[in-house]
Amino acid sequence: MDRTHVSAAARAWVAAYEKAWASNDEADIRALFTDDGEYRTEPWSAAWEGADAIVAGWLSHADEPGDYSFAYDLAGLDGDRVFVEGRTVYAATDSESERDYRNLWVIDLAPDGRARSFTEWYMRRRD
Repeated sequence: MDRTHVSAAARAWVAAYEKAWASNDEADIRALFTDDGEYRTEPWSAAWEGADAIVAGWLSHADEPGDYSFAYDLAGLDGDRVFVEGRTVYAATDSESERDYRNLWVIDLAPDGRARSFTEWYMRRRD
């Protein structure tokens, strides 16, 4: 894919990720990744390997819809590798104050626009 197509595919992928994040629907999650895709919740963690493991891992760590806000920019492209800089803010609850995170996602896209791999780095803002 050329740079214009990768950029468009990346934005479409993030939009689909946001949909899956909000729905926690198995089909929405599965549609994001190739059958042999890998998902890492942090760079040094073991990957969830394959669509079934990704769905199971996602659902075991699912956020409640509406408990957060998310905004992002594409930080860069390198071939089919996409870098996304994001900010996620989780609303305060009775037991916890608001949580504000900066995120860096590294996504390797397949030609069909699904992710072959996804790795997330996140840092919580300190008060």
